[in-house]
Amino acid sequence: MGKQIEGIKFALAKANFYIFPDYCKGCGLCKEKCPNDVLVWSEKLGVYGTPTVKPKDEEGCIACSICEMVCPDCAIYIEKIKKPRAVNE
Repeated sequence: MGKQIEGIKFALAKANFYIFPDYCKGCGLCKEKCPNDVLVWSEKLGVYGTPTVKPKDEEGCIACSICEMVCPDCAIYIEKIKKPRAVNE
């Protein structure tokens, strides 16, 4: 059986941000392309011994998924949080 890949979850206001250190090579493309400058280097090391990223605050991430799209190694997954719909009474 293969190795189970574990992600590190960050619960944010609009999404759950997952980083997978076993895939992250620390290229920084996600940091560069983030429209709100939310990502910073973390203490956790990735596959080549380079730092991975983490969100710097809960509120800044708008869950646009650009970081996920530009990551060449699929090391980021954005799970958007759905808002409950208002019930009209």
